[in-house]
Amino acid sequence: MPEGASAIDLVLTADPALIEIVRLSLFVSLCAAGLATLIGVPFGAFLALTRFPGREPVIVVLNALMGLPPVVVGLAVFLLLSRSGPLGELGLLFTPQAMIIAQTVLVTPILAALARQFIEDLWLEYRDEFAALNVGPVQRIITLIWDARFSLVTAWLAGFGRAAAEVGAIIIVGGNIDGFTRTMTTAIALETSKGDLALATGLGIVLISLVVIVNALAWTARRAGERLAG
Repeated sequence: MPEGASAIDLVLTADPALIEIVRLSLFVSLCAAGLATLIGVPFGAFLALTRFPGREPVIVVLNALMGLPPVVVGLAVFLLLSRSGPLGELGLLFTPQAMIIAQTVLVTPILAALARQFIEDLWLEYRDEFAALNVGPVQRIITLIWDARFSLVTAWLAGFGRAAAEVGAIIIVGGNIDGFTRTMTTAIALETSKGDLALATGLGIVLISLVVIVNALAWTARRAGERLAG
């Protein structure tokens, strides 16, 4: 990278190194947010609609897991995927797949906890109607998830934001390998320590821009859906 290149120049000229880092970051974060949605939303709906012994402690633990330290998650996934770990034979350590797993572990509790709250609020509002219509458990979950879809967009954004901004876990399980597992956040940390502030600043600009764009698109979609529903 030429000396003196400005962060804006790198962004406007679509510097290949910057584009590759951004591409991988989006791939990892979107995959993690998607997997966390598939796992967390149904689990949150189950907690919202089901009463069983120990439910309250499960909810307390789930809420606590929203603040999981990323480095602890990274260490746990590292131990699982290392050669001596139970999943070591899969050869996933220091790959994008390992980073997706770590981010999914971080994001799933956020989506599950928020989904539980949104769906439980709707359940309190509609349970008499469901009881009168004799709606089964599975149909209740499906109906309430659909009815809460606009609120769940907000939950997904929270999860995506956590994944996109994460550093500690993906450095541990991904290794921050140039051209293979280097994301925007890990590259910003590395390039800042090396003194390459142009690339670090350029990546920071792109990261903030992407978060703003994703939030704007989701907000627009939510508003449009609410108008159609209304």
